[in-house]
This record gives sequence, structure tokens and C-alpha cells, in this order.
Amino acid sequence: MHEGGHAVLPWQSIFGIFEDCRKTLDPEVKQQFEREANVFASEVLFQLDAFTSEADDHAFGIGVPLRLARRYGASVYATIRRYVSHSDKTCAVVVLNPAEPAEMVGYFCTVRRVIVSAAFARRFSNIAWPQTVTADDALGRLVPVNRMTGPRTLRITDANGDRQEMIAEAFKTPHQIFVLINATAKPARRIILPASVTC
Repeated sequence: MHEGGHAVLPWQSIFGIFEDCRKTLDPEVKQQFEREANVFASEVLFQLDAFTSEADDHAFGIGVPLRLARRYGASVYATIRRYVSHSDKTCAVVVLNPAEPAEMVGYFCTVRRVIVSAAFARRFSNIAWPQTVTADDALGRLVPVNRMTGPRTLRITDANGDRQEMIAEAFKTPHQIFVLINATAKPARRIILPASVTC
């Protein structure tokens, strides 16, 4: 589908008119074309808003993109990325490289990429994500021993300096570890009504 994007996007499919070819194209333009082809492939694969609409029909959690990846014929990586980046929820996914053994701390993982939703970016604009995590770190403790780590509480400081309670869960493949983070629902306000009085 990526290559199809190069062929279908009109401004990319008319190289015969230009003096440039794919080999002589300016590197910045070439990078832009690659990004555009990736976006095209993602939009086709996830059928525009159909994926997001279907994902919203389920309670938020790591199981949703894992199930929908099979349904849409997409990789787990692409599906989780889409799940977070198109969500209206306050969520993020931290993609870690596989754990490597380390003396003193047991293991460490390097952070490959962090994808955040627009709501997360607004609320936690201050976050400086680490380059590595260990078993001693809050994120590192989420690294699954087997395939998954169930939902656990994680506290993150927001842009106002307040500690916010989040829910985090993780899923491991041979190539990466996904730590999905989302804001917990705010507790509902309790309204106490006076007891009815009968005479």
C-alpha cells in the first residue's frame, strides 16, 4: 500500500514531467514523499475512520488493538500506533526495544519511540521521556515476564506539576515491548440525597 501511495498520489506519480527522478530528487522532498506514502497506506489499511470508530466501541486497553490488528490485517506495531495517535483519550504508548541483561539492575530496555494522543500531549507537555528504563523504574517494572502485564497504576506529573494517576499495561513481541498508558476515569461525584421521611 505504501508503494501504491507513490503511484496514486498525483504529485508523486508524474516524475516523467520533471527533470528529477526518484534517484535525483531532493532528500527533503523524498522524505516528505515517503511520509505521505506511509500516511496513504495507513489510511487505506485502517479504512479512514472505520478503525477508530470500531476501537471506540470497546473499553480502552491493550487487548483492543491486538484483536483489531488481526481484523484489519495490520501489524501489532501499526495498529497500536494508530490506536493511540487517533484516540480522543489521554493516552500514550512507549515502544521499548527488547530487554537486555544488566548487572545490578537485572535488565534494561532502550526506548525506541513514544506515540501520544493529542489530549496526552496537551496535558503532559512537560514530559521528558527516558532513553532507557530498568527494572527499578516505574516503566521498567511493566516489562512483561511472559507476553503481557495486566493493568497497573502509574503516576505521571502533568504540565501543572500535579501527580496524575494513570493505568498502564504492556505487551511483548520478539521485536519490541509496548507499554500502553491512559488516564484513569475521574471518579464520579457522589451525591447524597436525604432519606425520604414517612409519617
